Amino acid sequence: MNKAILTIATGKKLYIDLASNLARSFYFWNPNSAVTFQIVTDNPELLPNDIKEKSKIIIVQPGEFGEGFSTKLQLDKLAGEGQTLFIDSDCLIFGNIDFLFDRFNNHDVSVVGAYLSKGEWFGDIESICRKFNVPHLPKFNGGIYYIEKGAKASEVYATARELEKRYDEIGFIRLRNRPNDEVLMALAMQLHGQTPINDDGTIMSDPQACQGGYKIDIINGKRLLTNPPAPSNLHQSWYPFHEVSPVIVHFLGYYTQHYPYLREVYRLKKAINNTLSNIDNLKSLIIIEYPLRFKNCFKNSLRPLYHLLFGARMVKKSERL
Repeated sequence: MNKAILTIATGKKLYIDLASNLARSFYFWNPNSAVTFQIVTDNPELLPNDIKEKSKIIIVQPGEFGEGFSTKLQLDKLAGEGQTLFIDSDCLIFGNIDFLFDRFNNHDVSVVGAYLSKGEWFGDIESICRKFNVPHLPKFNGGIYYIEKGAKASEVYATARELEKRYDEIGFIRLRNRPNDEVLMALAMQLHGQTPINDDGTIMSDPQACQGGYKIDIINGKRLLTNPPAPSNLHQSWYPFHEVSPVIVHFLGYYTQHYPYLREVYRLKKAINNTLSNIDNLKSLIIIEYPLRFKNCFKNSLRPLYHLLFGARMVKKSERL
């Protein structure tokens, strides 16, 4: 069966850059893999040559498959025959990913997660389950979707697209003023009897779930994310793990602007071209990590005084919007 990783890089150049970093992390850790890396983009001319040469580029027109999170509701149309693992462009891969295709095998549509029957997840889950007469919904991070091309996958995604038209009516809450693909796919999967694979912490995690800090070294495949135990105010009670070392780390939100991500993609670009040296490692500290560490420390130390004098600042608009 054909196997592919699929990512989307449409719109801003930012997404081209993120997808290129993801691709390099795949090629670095899976150099002889039979898995095809595919990039969906409306800006193919912006892709670096090393990515163009190795990857399958799927060219689309601007807005052809929706915008924002809605594009991920079109994955059944973008996926080829066989097994496709969609990975968000703001992820990095830290090891061999062949085992993921084995874990997902024989699922028409799947995610990594667990079930949720009540509580809040972009809406009142208990109320929504009652409205659709389902016992629960799979809860997951939409940084990964798995699809096996076929009639069932098409049915699931067609239902998700229909549900999107009723997003507000259903009672879902918007994310960045847009419908969130996760809850739509969760409901569509449940309505069609599609199940998640169990989240054991080895597949994907992110710094928002693990706010106790994270350490990464992509060249040596090291990654450790920490969710500090209660009563720490950084503890995320909904996340069942204390420490995880997933093969995929999702740098969602503003984490792609933090020094660990920026430092590691700098080193990765050198390593993939066999030019990484001790001097480059030192430069990654001097020109990337240390200046950003100092900037963060300086801002944090002055923030109480700034708030006292001027009040809270308006939240800066995300560069992803």
